[in-house]
Amino acid sequence: MTALTEFDRLESGGLWKASPDAQRREVTVSFGNATLIISDTAERPLTHWSLPAVERLNVGERPALFSPGSDATETLEISDDMMIDAMEKVRKTVKRRRSKPGRLRNIGLLAGIGAIVVGAVVWLPDALIREAQSVVPPVQRAEIGATLLGHIQRITGQTCRSPLGTAALEKLHTRALGPDAGGQVFVVPSGPDTAIYLPGGLIVMNRDLIEDTEDPAVVGGHIIAAAAQLRARDPLEALLKESGIGTTFNLLTQGEIPPDTLRSYAETLFANPPVRASDEILLEMFANAQLPSTPYAYAVDVTGESTLGLIEADPTQGAEASELLSDAEWISLQGICG
Repeated sequence: MTALTEFDRLESGGLWKASPDAQRREVTVSFGNATLIISDTAERPLTHWSLPAVERLNVGERPALFSPGSDATETLEISDDMMIDAMEKVRKTVKRRRSKPGRLRNIGLLAGIGAIVVGAVVWLPDALIREAQSVVPPVQRAEIGATLLGHIQRITGQTCRSPLGTAALEKLHTRALGPDAGGQVFVVPSGPDTAIYLPGGLIVMNRDLIEDTEDPAVVGGHIIAAAAQLRARDPLEALLKESGIGTTFNLLTQGEIPPDTLRSYAETLFANPPVRASDEILLEMFANAQLPSTPYAYAVDVTGESTLGLIEADPTQGAEASELLSDAEWISLQGICG
């Protein structure tokens, strides 16, 4: 649900620019779960903006010009008066609701007071983190993930997008994780040699992981390996552990994480990505997806020594390989960064 249900189905056209030097593109603008969804003319999502972070660049002027944040390079031009007024109203409502105590804040305060009374200093941080994990709603996880993605793009450059490449990537994401997995895969120009799973189901993948292979199963494997990070450890837990008890307490009492904390954690996460999940978890997920684990195993370690378990216990051994992408789709995906 959006911040105001009256705008759940409101859509309008707009002109979107991925960067100051890019050409303007005709897009469709609609509301999502506390996000603004910008899609191309084929209704494929190009990007998601967190509504509380959206800024108006030309207050009082028409057409209205928006950006996803103060440091962002993207812009969106909207001429539709109803959509402009709705955006202003929804943004203000989301910010106002987040600034007021709600269920999340009350539960956090009770948890904090109870923990202080008990005086169990040793287990207090872990207890607060568990409480935060249980009460932070999916929409807020998605906002945290989107914010982290924004900070990562400041390191790597803007995410790579092309209509056909994005469609092929979405097809592979669905095959690897299932149609109900949610989330989205984003390809960035540089980064570590492993895909990273962010809160809210966002997966960030270095373009090299796609361009340095001729087998779509390898890319599917990287998507599975990223999602397996969630099975090994909740990415929100990892963020709160790294950022300290103050961040956890602020999330519970104020319902948000300070922007500087997210910026710092994005840099740390990208420099030190999570370790690979256990072979047991990975093999179960490869089996569920009916994808071979051997191509991914050799892509991670060309000798196969450190990934021998994934090779020997490949769940598709002896089975006829199914086509993951057509040749045209694979070519489009490999060229997604142009």
